[in-house]
Amino acid sequence: MKPIKYLDMFAGVGGFRTGLTNVGDFFVPVGWCEIDKHAQKAYRALYETEGEYFCDDATQIKPEDLPEIDLICAGFPCQPFSVSGRRLGFADTRGTLFHEIVRVAEARRPAYLLLENVPGLLNHEGGKTFGTILAAIHELGYSLEWCVLNSANFGVPQQRRRVYIVGYLDSRLSGKIFPLTQSDGAPLRQVIPGGQGQRVYSPEGASTCLTSQGGGWGAKTGLYFVDMNPNPVVTSEARCITARYLAGISNRRGEHSGVLISDARAVLTPEREKVRQQGRRMKEPGEPMFTLTAQDKHGVVCGDWVRRLMPQECFRLQGFADEQFFKLVEAGIPEAQLYKMEGNSVTTNVVTAIGLKLMQEVEKLEKEDKKAKNIFHRIAAIANRLFSHFKSPNKKEEHDNAESCN
Repeated sequence: MKPIKYLDMFAGVGGFRTGLTNVGDFFVPVGWCEIDKHAQKAYRALYETEGEYFCDDATQIKPEDLPEIDLICAGFPCQPFSVSGRRLGFADTRGTLFHEIVRVAEARRPAYLLLENVPGLLNHEGGKTFGTILAAIHELGYSLEWCVLNSANFGVPQQRRRVYIVGYLDSRLSGKIFPLTQSDGAPLRQVIPGGQGQRVYSPEGASTCLTSQGGGWGAKTGLYFVDMNPNPVVTSEARCITARYLAGISNRRGEHSGVLISDARAVLTPEREKVRQQGRRMKEPGEPMFTLTAQDKHGVVCGDWVRRLMPQECFRLQGFADEQFFKLVEAGIPEAQLYKMEGNSVTTNVVTAIGLKLMQEVEKLEKEDKKAKNIFHRIAAIANRLFSHFKSPNKKEEHDNAESCN
């Protein structure tokens, strides 16, 4: 099957690239565009970009300089359409960057488009903005379909709804990409993997029995998602990760998530502070219980506190591998920029699901084309044989007539 070569516009930390790479060799990156210097550094740290086309400013892309491309993928700036922003739309200069996608697509005519933005794009100015976007792409000859997908349905515990738009020049693909077959969203017991102090669990289901060994950092009794606002509640998935995560506690209901940590530690005879074993009355989380004695009582002390999500956890929530995160740390990307990048990124798992569906449908079309081509060749061969058959008797008849004359 012929691979699809793609241009990664507004690339950020490379959510589209990681997602499409996870599909396999079917998608091949040939160029990328990103204006943020920190994101450029991160992208080069994560991917082998030597020999690929690069332009830092989308408005400066010269289509004639681009290599052959079959796909443009882009999460064009969402701030002009997001309910978290001022929603200025095309009045915001960042909103007009969508037209750079149209400009490149018009000049190079890639077979496919894959775009992502916030759901607020659909109802901005009563739907007029989205209508303008669809019309601009349709005028180039693309058939379109779109769908709002939630990252929580694709293997990551994050409530992140985004609209995905797929365009294609071959109208036979119409209606073949969406809706995607999503996971059932069944509660995950351990929603963020890792060692002690890193694992985060869903509040769904029964907790294990509280013990001093089971209540340490990251035990089943330990870490849960919780809202970072004045009225926090425990949630089964993280709230949508945003680039403003470092702003901390928000007055917006359910905007940010932190991690609720429930410490459980062994205590000796809780009502008598002077009771000690080897000079100690309370143990640290994860330590075994005190030695049982006839005169002492043993208990467990629990205490709750909230911390913000660590950058590594945020990258996991966007579907990135730990190895990728460690590369960014080694590259010296500041923590504040890490939060910004993952907040602006597309969820890689969703991109992988769309990429897989596109690959499957393109493969079906190629098989149909091959089958049609084979049928054409068969018909042509039959036609040639029939032509030869009808032509041969005429020659024989002319030869017989000539002999009769002699």
